[in-house]
Amino acid sequence: MTRLPPHHWQAPWTIFCDFDGTISDCDVTDRLLENFGRPGWEDLETRWLNGEIGSAACMAGQVALLDMSRSELEALLSTVRVDADFLRFTQLAARCGFPLHIVSDGLDYAIYWLLARAGIGGVPVIANLLEQVGERRWQLRSPWAYAACKGGSGVCKCAVMRQRAPGFSLLVGDGRSDFCLAHEASHVFARGSLLAECRRDNLPHTAVSNFREACAALEALTGLRGEPAPEAAFNPLRPWRLA
Repeated sequence: MTRLPPHHWQAPWTIFCDFDGTISDCDVTDRLLENFGRPGWEDLETRWLNGEIGSAACMAGQVALLDMSRSELEALLSTVRVDADFLRFTQLAARCGFPLHIVSDGLDYAIYWLLARAGIGGVPVIANLLEQVGERRWQLRSPWAYAACKGGSGVCKCAVMRQRAPGFSLLVGDGRSDFCLAHEASHVFARGSLLAECRRDNLPHTAVSNFREACAALEALTGLRGEPAPEAAFNPLRPWRLA
């Protein structure tokens, strides 16, 4: 673990947390496509992996191929788990005075739904917008896209960080969508392929496998000790209507 000088942790910090595979136990979009995707979504995935299209174009095309009702969507979401210690991590961040944002190239509806089921509210979510346009049809909107994004992402995490982190930044992530931001963040809590990227490029990072370890790392790096603050007030889901 790379420990920053104490005065660094007294400066303004902002935490940016990936969702799929970091807070959740799987990539939700992949699971939806595996269960409800019409033919063609795998071809889009291959084109993205080969660098022929950006992730925004890939996801928009794949979401358009989803054939599911909202009840089927939510039944599948009920099988996804949120890390049991993520709530405590949000409480520790609040005690430090560090704003925390979930920044995901995934689906906003899935994130809000899963956080609500876990009893977690008050955390800003920046993600692609999943919109229902028919009984079994969906579309994707990406208001957080950025024309100059190197990865062609629906959510340019680097642009979000530049807008929302006036001082130091901490990234918590696990995969490819976090690589670019890891090179700009002040420190990274990393797992999976993101950990390999941090080690390969000698980025300041701490290896974590889950949010229990992330909590311990945040406590160690900041010198924070004691009981977490009470749970933040729950914010209900925004209304969701058939377009």
